[in-house]
Amino acid sequence: MEPSNTSNQRLTELEIKASFTEDLLDKLDAVIVRQQQQIDALIREIAVLKQQAPAEGGITTARSLRDDLPPHF
Repeated sequence: MEPSNTSNQRLTELEIKASFTEDLLDKLDAVIVRQQQQIDALIREIAVLKQQAPAEGGITTARSLRDDLPPHF
């Protein structure tokens, strides 16, 4: 192969890799944005739950899982 052809082939391969890398970066950015939105929603939900907690400092008595068993057990 000529040096020019080799250079053109390498340049084409680098352009392809750069294109795939750019696409992957866009996808990862979208994932990060979605995860941050989920984190923000969870923080808001925790704040609401803290407000609903009893006035005793938010400490509730521990419940046994047996308390939730249906009557036939």
